[in-house]
Amino acid sequence: MTKRILILSVFVVASCGLAYELIAGALSSYLLGDSILQFSTIIGCYLFAMGVGAHFSKYVAEEDVLSRFIDIELAVGLVGGVSAALLFMTFSWMTAPFRTLLYVLVFMVGALVGMEVPLVMRALNARDTAFNDLVSRVLTFDYLGALAVSLLFPLVLAPYVGLVRTGFLFGMLNVGVAFWTLYAFRAELSDVGGRVLRASFVMFALVIGFALSDRMVQWGEHGLFGDQILYSTNTPYQRLVITRWKDDTRLYINGNLQFSSRDEYRYHEALVHPALQALPWARKVLVLGGGDGLALREVLRYPNVRQVTVVDLDPAMTQAFTTRPELVKLNGGAFSDPRVKVINADAAIWLQNTDEMFDAAIVDFPDPSSFALGKLYSVPFYGMLQKHVAAKGLMVVQSTSPFFAPHAYWTIDATLREVGMRTWPYHAYVPSFGEWGFIMASPEHDYVPPTSYRLPMRYLNEATTREMFAFPPDMQRLDMAPNRLNTQSLVHEFGQDWRRVIR
Repeated sequence: MTKRILILSVFVVASCGLAYELIAGALSSYLLGDSILQFSTIIGCYLFAMGVGAHFSKYVAEEDVLSRFIDIELAVGLVGGVSAALLFMTFSWMTAPFRTLLYVLVFMVGALVGMEVPLVMRALNARDTAFNDLVSRVLTFDYLGALAVSLLFPLVLAPYVGLVRTGFLFGMLNVGVAFWTLYAFRAELSDVGGRVLRASFVMFALVIGFALSDRMVQWGEHGLFGDQILYSTNTPYQRLVITRWKDDTRLYINGNLQFSSRDEYRYHEALVHPALQALPWARKVLVLGGGDGLALREVLRYPNVRQVTVVDLDPAMTQAFTTRPELVKLNGGAFSDPRVKVINADAAIWLQNTDEMFDAAIVDFPDPSSFALGKLYSVPFYGMLQKHVAAKGLMVVQSTSPFFAPHAYWTIDATLREVGMRTWPYHAYVPSFGEWGFIMASPEHDYVPPTSYRLPMRYLNEATTREMFAFPPDMQRLDMAPNRLNTQSLVHEFGQDWRRVIR
């Protein structure tokens, strides 16, 4: 019976160890971007720390193996359990020490986890378990625990439980293993009462943290964004936060501003109307991204448009902007228009599987801050998109800032030209973002910027349009290589550009 308890403990501690690693990687990716860099460095630090912990486990005396195992379970439960909350609070209120704290916590948890399995194996060995049986059973349950969490984390824990609450939950599981071991081996342990008291204290702290996790997140996000939070949610794809200050409603995805209601009309008029004004015959329009419905609102102003297909990955995004009154007011109820068809899918996969053709495509993805987003700005993606746009049609791509991120901006232009597109880069000043860039592209259209608009505009007219298509000396074209899928140079250029200007 005692052997089974130790073996099952391996399953739980392996699950907890991997959970803390995934939480740290996901949280740093949400807050810092560049998911491959964050996960790679965190995995490397964690595995190195496990090796350090495994080495130091040899210094535990044989008679102290179970006692130290219980102490380690309490320590890893406390440190790992509070790590997500502590990291989030630190980033929200004191950004500077975040990276240092991140790797300190990852190393501490990794070192503690690295001691767990060797101690369990020694405890089993002391109970006359055959070596081949010992190794196979311990490693089998270790890997099964890792499998369970690797499936649960992206499907259930991150989107529905949340990173902070998940941290506390797995901390409680570690403490539960300590209690379990204390009870099963109470006859072999010293100071059982003291250890029960310590375990009870740690469990109480984790339960309180679990219960208050939503308040912690709200408090942290208030520090991060500074405004009243109207709506926030974790989805399988991202963290969505909508804030309000006076008459200014803002959307943040993974901490990055997507729009401000005070000036979003500048961005969306510049994104949509220079293309659709030039296509009075357009009937079918494709919107990729744009789950807030603001670009869709502008497209629907054209009576000649008969059908608009919106492809956005996250159903939580389109659902919020379809049902929440303050958000529906912003997009004018665009998703309720009978001309609109919403598809929640990966745009690249959807393009591969559809044979629909469109007269215009509005590409409104978030900036290429990660490799998952960078693929949507790559040569293969634009090659697929080109096949679904009429030869005389137009597509327009939001392309980050040609002033703050010039290497990224001109990489996008080079990528569109690489697939045989003709391009017309342009830019607009949006106060919330600064100078922002777009690129018009077409297989065969002989595009000329509009000198007037059929619809009334708040920002666009002949003068502003002429300025948009003219680049001053400090935003001149750079000779960049296209963004290919196997290297994703755009993500690197984007990160390098913005690191030069963000303090």
